Amino acid sequence: MKPTLGHSRARATVLPVVTECTVDNLTHALVGAAIAKAGAERSTPLATATLVIAANAPDIDVLSYARGEYFALAFRRGITHGWPAIVLLPVLITGMILGWDRLIRRRRNPTARPARAGPVFALSFVGVLTHPTLDWMNTYGMRWALPFDGSWSYGDALFIVDPWIWLALGGAVFLASNVSRVGQAGWAALAALTSVVVLLGVGPSAALPWLMGLSGILALRLRLGSDTSQARTRGVRITGVAVLVYVAVMLGADTLASAEVRRVAADLAVGVEDVMVAPVRGNPFSSAIEIRTATAYVPGTHNWLNTPRVRLNLDSSIPLFAIAEDVPEEVGRRVAGIARTRTSVQNYLTWSRYPHVRVAADPDGWTVRFSDARYDDERGAGGLAGVTVHISRTDIQ
Repeated sequence: MKPTLGHSRARATVLPVVTECTVDNLTHALVGAAIAKAGAERSTPLATATLVIAANAPDIDVLSYARGEYFALAFRRGITHGWPAIVLLPVLITGMILGWDRLIRRRRNPTARPARAGPVFALSFVGVLTHPTLDWMNTYGMRWALPFDGSWSYGDALFIVDPWIWLALGGAVFLASNVSRVGQAGWAALAALTSVVVLLGVGPSAALPWLMGLSGILALRLRLGSDTSQARTRGVRITGVAVLVYVAVMLGADTLASAEVRRVAADLAVGVEDVMVAPVRGNPFSSAIEIRTATAYVPGTHNWLNTPRVRLNLDSSIPLFAIAEDVPEEVGRRVAGIARTRTSVQNYLTWSRYPHVRVAADPDGWTVRFSDARYDDERGAGGLAGVTVHISRTDIQ
């Protein structure tokens, strides 16, 4: 059966409430906490703190936003996430944790068991390694080899925010923790906040399974009471394995879907140079497609539950380079070339995976818009959606 052609533009989207983020820091923190509750917390005092801090440490590059969002796009997912950081950050975190232990924690409580350097370093390394591994899973990308190689790599397997990983890991950590009254209030606030994000960002389709999951976790907590036995540790381990299986399935599904998209594109005589099958928010069965050809990006959708599974929207293709009708082509290309020299554009293109350019005339010259087909003009995408620069007539003289 031939794929259905339509007119709606499908693209990888971002949650409106999660602007310009990568894999969210809640997921990173929950991964660190889950490793601790799976048994690592018994290896040394401050194990949980070490893992949670280490799992978020590579995002120190968020400070790059102080120099502007486009500088941050070019800088992030780079030197603080790649192999040099995986080697260096555990050393720094170990020093920080041991310093805190010696200078503050054990001065407050001289009888406290000291943190052990070896386990702290090992947990720091594990925690840091989880961060770029998770970040690689989405469509934003990773640059593992900086400063030696600036090439981007993409897993395309998980959406920026995956509520089902939140639910699984958050529930497992909650059930395995001794929670004070203050802690109960904190967990309640977290459940409320994530529920708002899921219900507003994913929509009604996620409401029932999400609320059923929260209710089940609460009911199980009430049944288990305050006992934190080995059974709860096993529960965290089982949940962790289940999440790993889920991620592996998503990676495999992306590979199979990409191959299927290429076959469909070949049947339609679409010349494929690259394919992205991007997960969509809250639905592991559905993906957004972007096909890069020599001249355009072809959007579409893939859904494992539909027939046909692949739907390409050929009528909604976006040209790599578009010039308004009232702009001569030679002038438009010259204007675009000048625009590319602007710092904000260079930074944007350093990050961009599927860039395209639009040139239009305005009263004082020309407007040049650089966008990325992954986030093109998407509500809530912020600087990811593109950068616009103005080129005056004197700039081309």
